Amino acid sequence: MRRLYYTHNINPRVAVATARYLEAPVEFIRIQPKGADEEMIRPFNPNTLAPVLVEDDGTSLWETDAITLRLAKLTGSDFWQLDRLDEMLQWVSWSAHHFTRAGGTYVFENVTMVDVPGWTSNVAALAEAEADLRQLGPILDRVLAGRDWLVGGRLSYADFRVATTLPFAEAAGIPIAGYGNIRRWHDRLNQLEAWREPFAGLA
Repeated sequence: MRRLYYTHNINPRVAVATARYLEAPVEFIRIQPKGADEEMIRPFNPNTLAPVLVEDDGTSLWETDAITLRLAKLTGSDFWQLDRLDEMLQWVSWSAHHFTRAGGTYVFENVTMVDVPGWTSNVAALAEAEADLRQLGPILDRVLAGRDWLVGGRLSYADFRVATTLPFAEAAGIPIAGYGNIRRWHDRLNQLEAWREPFAGLA
């Protein structure tokens, strides 16, 4: 069976949520890619990061978006809506370079690193992320005012990808509380067990 190596960080969470939503035939294995499992994972991903999808023949694929596309193809799902690939890539790119990048700064500074001895939050980075979200939040909120989902009127990977950091919003202090359409959209996502609790029953 294919193996999906993961951590509890934001990008692996999206990969695991996708795999569980699609009921993909994978074995889930939690690792410490920058710790005890670094040398084990290096042949499969020279970046020594998760997620990584490893096939039975030992070939591997890394990066969340590539892995989720492979899983959609393997399961015969239209989760990537290949007939609207340009729109899908628009939102995947917007997430990576803008919305999730800004939200990810909050997660890194206020959740991931907060218990590391000697860690001091990067105030400048948080200020930049806050300024970015003041521009980006209204854009997403306006788009969602006229639709339930981002692409094609139905749930797709674009929704999972743009919402990457939202499960951490409260803990990380991501400033999105004033955006009602974003909140309602993420509430719809949270009705999906695979999104709400992707690690349920896993390590």
